[in-house]
Amino acid sequence: MNLLTCILTENDCYKAKRTITPKGVMVHSTGANNPNLRRYVQPVAATPGREELLAALGVNPNGNDWNRGGQWINGKWAPLNACVHGFVGKLADGSVAAVQTLPWNHRGWHAGDGTSGKSANDTHISFEICEDGLTDPVYFAQAYQAAAELTAMLCTKYNLDPMADRVVICHQDGYRLGIASNHGDVYNWFPKFGKTMDDFRAEVVRIMNGKSEEDDDMTYYKTLADVPAWYKDAVQKAVNKGALNGSGGVLNVSEDLCRTLTVLDRLGKLD
Repeated sequence: MNLLTCILTENDCYKAKRTITPKGVMVHSTGANNPNLRRYVQPVAATPGREELLAALGVNPNGNDWNRGGQWINGKWAPLNACVHGFVGKLADGSVAAVQTLPWNHRGWHAGDGTSGKSANDTHISFEICEDGLTDPVYFAQAYQAAAELTAMLCTKYNLDPMADRVVICHQDGYRLGIASNHGDVYNWFPKFGKTMDDFRAEVVRIMNGKSEEDDDMTYYKTLADVPAWYKDAVQKAVNKGALNGSGGVLNVSEDLCRTLTVLDRLGKLD
């Protein structure tokens, strides 16, 4: 998964500066025929790496991205009352990537209020998959896989079990559980290609176990620089303690070992 970072610092949700303890991941899809990340994500002048991000994302000429606050229209304040932690969609070169748009523990504005009076805004990390016309199997497969990889990363980071009740859900699941407004996503899209949220959760588990539908072979990382960010701290600690030794900077460490080291690190065993 190609993961970029472009925090939506001008969005009123970001400015609210509220945080959560993540207890799950909620998957959304945008409901609009536009798979391009630039529609929703644009850097502002103060965004780190702005020029590189614009080159990767492409430019939204319409000014309707989500990195902005509300505005006065015809004498009335029109808030932009939505914000998620990330998006999955197409970069300017047509490849599929994910972009982080809020700190993962920030309270997002994505679920609305549920019939229980509670909201997944208080418990779940959220991301939107950018919809296209919902007829392209190639784009769906790429976006689905990137979304599963992003979810697996988040579940690993926050020690979440994707198969546990209420952990990995979509917006419609949230409505049925009474913690989100009544939106149909992702059931308007996944079933068109024979997928359900049960399939999605199973794929997340496969990825967390070092496998995917496309590749059952073990993943190895040649150097520390190749190790994904969510494993890197634990692997670095193991290297510093001499528990991992390479030759000339080459580690060839497996993802299974990285995952084990990460669990040990969370238990305080590597400090």
